[in-house]
Formats: sequence, structure tokens, C-alpha cells
Amino acid sequence: MRFVVYGAGAVGGVVGGRLHQHGHDVLLIARGAHFERIRDAGLTLESAESADTFEVPVVDHPSKAKLGADDVVFLGMKSQHTADALDALALHAPAGTPVVCLQNGVANERAALRIFPDIYGICVMCPTTHLEPGVVQANSSPISGLLDIGRFPEGIDDTSEKIAAALQASTFVSEPRPDIMRWKYAKLLMNLGNAVQALCEWDDEAKELAAFARAEGEACLRAAGIQFTPREEDLERRGNLLGGPPIAGRRRAGGSTWQSLARGTGSLEVDYLNGEIVLLGRLHGVLTPVNRVLQEAAREVLARNAQPASMSAAELFARAA
Repeated sequence: MRFVVYGAGAVGGVVGGRLHQHGHDVLLIARGAHFERIRDAGLTLESAESADTFEVPVVDHPSKAKLGADDVVFLGMKSQHTADALDALALHAPAGTPVVCLQNGVANERAALRIFPDIYGICVMCPTTHLEPGVVQANSSPISGLLDIGRFPEGIDDTSEKIAAALQASTFVSEPRPDIMRWKYAKLLMNLGNAVQALCEWDDEAKELAAFARAEGEACLRAAGIQFTPREEDLERRGNLLGGPPIAGRRRAGGSTWQSLARGTGSLEVDYLNGEIVLLGRLHGVLTPVNRVLQEAAREVLARNAQPASMSAAELFARAA
């Protein structure tokens, strides 16, 4: 089994790097300066314990991956890039290729299932950072992340068990779960605060704003009849698995949305996080003013190419009133 990590940014880079480090056959698909740096000098994976550089095979497009029957493809790009990635993958991967959505949000699996029959979701609990080409950071150690996996829409099989075993042997905690989307919807609720963290200073008022966004999210999921793992069960699963000392004494600056804004990528995942709740609210008659304002504000900061924390929680609260 070869693991092809399509989208080797923060999470994809750490997962691919750890799998390679522990003896698994890995190919990365990256783009731009990140691809060039990995191709020319290897992938550097930093953690609290060490900084290691691995000569992981890398290409810049699925057409160069020579995908075959023994490959498993991990999608590691942000949700706004999934459609284009699947279009490219469909042209160059065997029809029966297992596709694993190593992504936040809940729309990727459904999009992939339109094209490939064997789709898997991973609930990504994996604090990572990617701010410069060729370098990714695992911000949790000694366990790099919690990556439970299951078939979409439900079930487990031999492939999911093999993937979980490979991850488990590569510094991750991973179990096959037949109800993986229940866990991914719980992670979606957590990710509703990503936009707040990116747009505002992370103070008490910002935390309150994130709590309002989550409350709207829970209301929408209940109105839609969508099951999600209760917070208590989720906290019990995570326990004390994730954490550890900071890398080089520096705390992690921010999550995935913050990093996209800081790198000036030109797009954010907010439409597939807060926007998912706005969509459900419109479909099921639930008001979602906080998530709507966060979605709108994210577009505004992109339009003016602003850096993180360029707005205040008070301003966003006022707009949502």
C-alpha cells in the first residue's frame, strides 16, 4: 500500500512525513514553492523533540504520480480546493482508488463519492503549522495527532483498518469508527471558532463570539436531524492525548484559518465551516447571524489582503445584532 498525500500542507505534510519516517511508502503532491522546496531539499518536519528533513518523493500534479491499484489517496487540501483536486484525480487515478478525506468540514466526502466508490473520512485532531515552503510543524508530541477513520457514509472495512494501523504505528492515535461523520460534525462545531481566531485577537470577547457561533451550529444540526458526538464524549476521546511543549519555546501562533490568512493564500475555508452552518440554517429555518457575519467578514479581509486580528470581536458582535 502506497500513501499518496494530495495536498501536503500542514496536516498533509505532517501525516505524510510521519508515515515516511516510519517506513511506509509515501508520495506527496504539493504545489508552487512548497513543491519546489521539498523536491530540491526535502520535507522538514519540526516538533518539540527535533527537526528532521526527509527525502520524500514529491510531484506537483496527479498526472505525474503514476497512480495504481495499490495506492490510497489522502486529500489534504482545504475544502475550497477539493472540487478541482477531484477533477484532476479522476483523470489519472484508477476508478477504484480509495480516497481518504484528511480534511475539516463535512462536504468533502460527499463530493468525492460522486466520483470514487470507496471514500473514507478522518476526524482530524492534529495541531500543525505550515508557514514557509518545505517546512511543516507537528505541534503535538509525542503523539502527533488523533486521526480516527471510517468509511463514508458509514462502516469500517479492511482498508480502514489497515490505514488506522499504519497511522497508529507512525506517532498518531487512530481507530476505525463506523460512525465517523458523527465525529466529523462534532469537529465542525469546534472549527466554527477558527474564523474568530483569524479575524480577532483571541481574548475573552472573542471566545464568547466563538461560543455563540457554536451554539448556532448545534441548533442547526439538531434542526436538520444530524447526529454529532456530544462534547463530553469528544473530550473523553481526546483526553490528554494532544499537547506537549512548544517548538523552540514558541507557542503555536494560530490554527488553519489563521495560517491561511497569514500566508496570504488568497482563500479561506470559512465557506465550508461557518458557511456550512449558514446553509443548514437557511434550509431549516434557523437564524445564524454570528456565523453569517464571520463568513462575510472573512471575505472582506481577503479582499483587502489583511493580516490576522485585523478586526475586533466587539465589531463583529455589533454586526450580528
